Amino acid sequence: MKRIAILTGAGVSAESGIKTFRDSGGLWENYPVEEVASIEGWHRNPGLMLEFYNERRRQLAGSKPNEAHRTIAGLEAKYKVDVITQNVDNLHERAGSTHVLHLHGELTKVRPENCYNDRDGFSEESVFDIGYEPIHLGDKAPNGAQLRPHIVWFGEPVPNIEKAIDIVAAADILVIVGTSLQVYPAAGLYRYAGFDTPIYIIDPKPALLNDGRITSIAMKATDGMRKLATML
Repeated sequence: MKRIAILTGAGVSAESGIKTFRDSGGLWENYPVEEVASIEGWHRNPGLMLEFYNERRRQLAGSKPNEAHRTIAGLEAKYKVDVITQNVDNLHERAGSTHVLHLHGELTKVRPENCYNDRDGFSEESVFDIGYEPIHLGDKAPNGAQLRPHIVWFGEPVPNIEKAIDIVAAADILVIVGTSLQVYPAAGLYRYAGFDTPIYIIDPKPALLNDGRITSIAMKATDGMRKLATML
């Protein structure tokens, strides 16, 4: 069974109503990105950060997987599929994908603020699944520290990047869908694909990369995944 690695970005979830932080001039839901998506923002105003992600959870609770999520999950019928996602929502899992690696954390999980991410990731004991419930200042982990979103913010390392590199290097086919390939280190993952591994980029404005392995499909995620499934 061939292995497919699928790198997904915000464009996949946008069609489910999940807004991206690049929607409007570097603002995310009317907040400057550095105020709600950076470790410096957390140190300046943790209360604002907590409420911002509480709202993101409320939004996610009312969202549903779209056809792109379902098409990706459906590929598991014929392929060994690993999803590497830059998204912090759980829509891939809810659509039925069984192997999902989150590069930038998970919105429905929290951890103690003194539990720092590193290249080894986190122990299961330090990360808590809260579903769509809110967290507030004063909500403490068992170790007594303030709970924070289990999100990889700007200014923090990406602990799952090594796992993602291994997945891409082992893939027979690489699919990149719904991402502008502007956020590193995820944007450089395609470089680890095998010399003869075909790469498909699905995006209304696919990144222009000088790489002979790449086939661009200039479509939104739902239409592009439908076309790719037919091509495969």
